[in-house]
Amino acid sequence: MNVLFIARHFTYFRNFESVIATLAERGHHVHLAADREEALGGRDLVDRIATKYPSQVSVGFTPIFQWGRYRRLANALRIGLDYLRYSDPRYEAAPKIRQRAYERTPVFVLALARLPFRGLWTRMLSMLERAVPRQVGVDEFITERQTDVMLITPLIELGSPQLDYVRAARALGIRSALCVGSWDHLSSKALIRVVPDKVIVWNETQRKEAETFHGVSPDRVIVTGAQCFDQWFDRAPTRNRDEFCRRVGLAGDRPFLLYVCSALFRGSPSEAAFVQRWVEQIRQSSDVRLRGIGILVRPHPQRLEEWSADARAALARVGNVVFWGSNPVDAESRADYFDSMYHAAAIVGLNTSALVEGAIVDRPVFTILAPEFRDSQEGTFHFHYLLEAGDGFLNVSRSLDEHAGQLASLLAGGPVRVNRRFVEHFIRPRGAAVAATTVFAGAVEDIARDTSPQPRRADTWQLLLRPLIYALVLAGRLPYLERAYWNPKKLIRHS
Repeated sequence: MNVLFIARHFTYFRNFESVIATLAERGHHVHLAADREEALGGRDLVDRIATKYPSQVSVGFTPIFQWGRYRRLANALRIGLDYLRYSDPRYEAAPKIRQRAYERTPVFVLALARLPFRGLWTRMLSMLERAVPRQVGVDEFITERQTDVMLITPLIELGSPQLDYVRAARALGIRSALCVGSWDHLSSKALIRVVPDKVIVWNETQRKEAETFHGVSPDRVIVTGAQCFDQWFDRAPTRNRDEFCRRVGLAGDRPFLLYVCSALFRGSPSEAAFVQRWVEQIRQSSDVRLRGIGILVRPHPQRLEEWSADARAALARVGNVVFWGSNPVDAESRADYFDSMYHAAAIVGLNTSALVEGAIVDRPVFTILAPEFRDSQEGTFHFHYLLEAGDGFLNVSRSLDEHAGQLASLLAGGPVRVNRRFVEHFIRPRGAAVAATTVFAGAVEDIARDTSPQPRRADTWQLLLRPLIYALVLAGRLPYLERAYWNPKKLIRHS
């Protein structure tokens, strides 16, 4: 079986590494293709996989790595439709998501959105978007690899160019599947405007999201569990606690707290400043055990820039506080990351998958509902799953003072929320002992074995709209007219 696996950039494959390895070990060929470059360690990751399975795994870029003539128009229409989607009343409680779409939407769509008969304009934009030709080379890229099944992730970015691949697979009669990459993708990203043959999700919560938010029929959704977290189950630390503390520079005679930083929305307040206030609260505690506890702060790889030399120095001056950790994309960094969770007395964070991983490792997990980070916490759908799925697992406080009291209670042997029910509900819904990777790989094989659909040609109405498409493409190249494609942020910069 030939599997074509497409991602926006190579780091996305981090969440599917175990599936790729399993498919390779079963004798299938997997081609890993990315739309663009990145600097998060993804290229090294896929190169290591290809080196380990040289005859079964290959690596390259997609044709969308180079922009085509229709890219600007397609992007404008898709982002505009995503913005109109976020105007739905369901997103009233998630203003940051709506604002993110607004800031990227071209002004001509914003103008249409203010006119009467908004639903009519939305349908017209949707028809135009469907009529835009696919980028040159996409169809050939799929057929040249004799693809039996095409997997794609994440597909749900605002204005995603990956819709071209799904439409190409449909036109060529090749089976396709969306591999949902994270717990927030179906609720906080864009609409799945072109639904692949199957959508592979973690759990029943995401199955419901696919139906509610994207109109995907439940029979097209496959629940496998969260394969990206399989690596943290049934794992032993590489170092004992004293060895680990010596490695990172913490005092070995005291327990330590692990603070895991979050990605957060762009424009959010500095988490580095928040962590500094959090550390000060811990050090001012009236509880002697909490006041002297060790603290390990792990930065998020996407927000390293806020950790200036001054911010790091401020932490170091406190004493028995360490800023340490790297993106866990290789064996050594993953071992370090697991050890940091395993040996911690508790794990603290705002809204990050590290909180979920802490629950898998079965450590007490705490969060503070800080007002300045509301948009990234209670202002998102996926954060509420940590509070509610399987009765939730987070130990929640609404102030640093209340949070410090919770930690002091923990150190005194007080009760904390259990993790197991959440893990069995959200991470391994087929049973705590059933690895999601095996289920996922089997699902891919089943999709490929299905009788392939017949190739589909473009509808006549799409061809009739092509002259208008060509005119809109030309307008995007003319002075002044091309400003209709600008978004509010660009207009402000040029005003």
